[in-house]
Amino acid sequence: MLVCERMSTKPVTITADVPITEALRIMRQNQVRRLPVLDENGGLIGIVSEKDLLYASPSPATSLSIYEMHYMLSRLQVTELMTADPITITPDTLLEEAALIMADNKIGGLPVMKDGNLVGIITETDIFKVFLELLGAREKGLRLTVRIPERMGEMARITTAIAQLGGNILALGSFLGDDPTTAVVTVKVVDVPTDQLEAAMQELGLEILDTRET
Repeated sequence: MLVCERMSTKPVTITADVPITEALRIMRQNQVRRLPVLDENGGLIGIVSEKDLLYASPSPATSLSIYEMHYMLSRLQVTELMTADPITITPDTLLEEAALIMADNKIGGLPVMKDGNLVGIITETDIFKVFLELLGAREKGLRLTVRIPERMGEMARITTAIAQLGGNILALGSFLGDDPTTAVVTVKVVDVPTDQLEAAMQELGLEILDTRET
């Protein structure tokens, strides 16, 4: 899956001279937590997050009056708090690559650029939605989690056993195990009774970690 399939194609943007009080208002009005910052020619020069803006706000324990706080914040502009020259990606970047960039750099969103123009933004929320889809979180079915040996053909054994029972796989995910020799597999299926599915996994010699209807 590519970034272009999940990114927001019409991101809300601001300019660097916007007061941070206005930037916060724009975020809340549009229900977003980060804004790409553009120059007067529409070029990307930075990105600012809600966290950046809130860090600049006075502590509740401040001795300043509400009028003094409002005046102080109204004087601060986005340019003073934004991250300049942010990391960017292209629409054809793999979704998992975008997720890896965000995780490694501890950032919650990436502007998407094409031919020097901002064409979208991908955020941690977009990635999280895909994760839910991959696990079939919104689908009703029988969810099974097993521990498998980390060797060739184990996934095929599981899917073949489910097919032989007449089951339909809604979602399938593989995760790192407790050590390099094992992996944890979660599969969501329909049209298979719980006892038959568990018996089939036991016949394969797999350790069942969890079984539940969702």
